[in-house]
Amino acid sequence: MPKQPEGPAIAGGDEHRLYRKVVYRIIPFIFVCYVLNYIDRVNVSFAKLQFQSDLQLSDASYGLGVGLFYVGYILFEVPSNLVLQKIGARKTITRIMCLWGLTSMAMAFVSSPQQFYLARVLLGAAEAGFFPGVILYLTLWFPDRMRGRIMSFFVLAIAVSGMVGGPTSGVIMQHLDGFLGFRNWQWLFLIEGMLPVAMGIAAFFVLNDRPRDANWLSAHQKDWLIANLSVERRIDGRSGVQAFWLALRKPMLWIATFSYFSVTWAGMILNFWAPTIIRRAGVTNLLHIGLLSAVPYTVGAVGMLALCYSSDRRLERHWHFFASVFSAGCAAIAIGYASGDPALSIACLSVLAIGYLSAVALFWTIPTSFLSEAESAGCIAFISSAGQIGSLIAPVLFGYVSDRTGNLTFGACLVAFVLFAGGCAILSLKPSTRRGEQSR
Repeated sequence: MPKQPEGPAIAGGDEHRLYRKVVYRIIPFIFVCYVLNYIDRVNVSFAKLQFQSDLQLSDASYGLGVGLFYVGYILFEVPSNLVLQKIGARKTITRIMCLWGLTSMAMAFVSSPQQFYLARVLLGAAEAGFFPGVILYLTLWFPDRMRGRIMSFFVLAIAVSGMVGGPTSGVIMQHLDGFLGFRNWQWLFLIEGMLPVAMGIAAFFVLNDRPRDANWLSAHQKDWLIANLSVERRIDGRSGVQAFWLALRKPMLWIATFSYFSVTWAGMILNFWAPTIIRRAGVTNLLHIGLLSAVPYTVGAVGMLALCYSSDRRLERHWHFFASVFSAGCAAIAIGYASGDPALSIACLSVLAIGYLSAVALFWTIPTSFLSEAESAGCIAFISSAGQIGSLIAPVLFGYVSDRTGNLTFGACLVAFVLFAGGCAILSLKPSTRRGEQSR
């Protein structure tokens, strides 16, 4: 049984209704924001089907452009989250969304590989801090025992972005080529870059930084939420910057970072190569590719919700995470051997999606359990940014190997090896975390 908070009493049924109220107020809005975030990050995989020839990009050059996104992302991730800790989530999210929307729209006007590379770096810098900022934001509202489900609701946006973004991108690519003199991939960037700007402005008025700032909660409800969080939160009087630098000495932080690094390799295949995998399996119609690309995300969403529910019910994270990355690794290997079979390729991508989405959601319940509030801002951003080095390296290696071998098999096996290593790393954290809890 979870320990009840000291402070204002609240009945079990009232607690359920209170958290449901908080969920309905916060989650749908940031859910939509993250859907737009992911669409703008990965719509390049659909644009590639046409602009690869327009910009004279090889698979290796495309992989480099995909990876360069993470240069800007990695450089600005930690500073963005430390700023969020000082000025709050709503100002930070407003700034991030407006900048990334405008940058995404600007990608419609690239005309050379060099401009494509530069635009990807700038887009990464604009988006930096959004994901870890939301992770930090959720820890300020929900206790640890709820975070598996809450994170699954948030990460569900990745799946929805695939369900919505794939067919939408397919329609745009299929029907808007030449409209008003623009190519179809230019319309893709223009249309899908407009909404984040509008949502970013709305974030300033919809979000509240902490429970105490929420005018839609009563004073009693605010006090109870704050008291509930304080039960599990370790007191830490250090500044965010000081706590972050000292936390870098913790081996468990680096082990967790490597595990997240491994997860991004699975995301690289699903998010940036799925349309290419489907086309190489024999599907040529752009609209059909867009529709079929939604299937793995749909299956992945169902599997993720089931695994995260199981993790919360058992209050177990590490083995659930390992099962997720192991299944994703096996699916990656199978994808390498499924070329030419559309049904088998979709099935493999679906298993990969279950493993990847579940791993992302479950992972973030682990470091937040051993970090103090002061450490969380910098360390969550550090894990996210350093882990995204995988997103920088993986597409370059995958594209290079694809060019050299003419197939995806060797690259897929490399992805699987990294995933298996990341899963074993998380299992090694389990006894360390327990010892840390016993020593406190």
